[in-house]
Amino acid sequence: MTQDEMKKLVAEAAISYVEAGTIVGVGTGSTANHFIDALAKIKHKIDGTVASSVASAERLKQHGIPVFDLTSVNEIAVYVDGADESNRYLHLVKGGGGALTREKIVAACSDKFVCIADESKLVDTLGTFPLPVEVIPMARSMVARALVKLGGQPVYREGFVTDNGNIILDVHNLVIAEPCKLEEQINNITGVVTNGLFALRPADVLLLGTQDGVRTIT
Repeated sequence: MTQDEMKKLVAEAAISYVEAGTIVGVGTGSTANHFIDALAKIKHKIDGTVASSVASAERLKQHGIPVFDLTSVNEIAVYVDGADESNRYLHLVKGGGGALTREKIVAACSDKFVCIADESKLVDTLGTFPLPVEVIPMARSMVARALVKLGGQPVYREGFVTDNGNIILDVHNLVIAEPCKLEEQINNITGVVTNGLFALRPADVLLLGTQDGVRTIT
């Protein structure tokens, strides 16, 4: 089974967490795209969606699935999204696709967060994947210096602008032993919008695609 086939497998498995008559939060990226395609098959059962990026909103609309602004909905029953890394406590690193801020907002507003990923994303310690940090452009150098003091090596993501009009610094060489603590530390740096650690609000369920099928971690 290829990596993409494992992604498709967990995306389809996540449909079982979608309840009829509810609003569904939808993430961003290749695995989330498989979920959108699977969601299209039951679009008549749900009230609509909230997307974490412009790209996901467009894909949902192409399938004829209603997309609402977060400000116009009262509740999101479940949020389904992928991850770049997860540990066994369901702390995540996200933001490889650059949508980390909106992903974090939708996750925070959702009753349940179901993370879908292939088995290569499960690690003992977070940090092998560079940690994305969304930054107000004028604060780029100041934030980079602060990230160096935390032990990281920030690299400017060339030619990329977030849906919010900001830039991203990808922080290499971090060993993230205390995800919650580091998430707070980075978020407290003036000029940071947010970072790609989802530890203060981790996933509730992790569906891992493996060669033997879907493995569920809670």
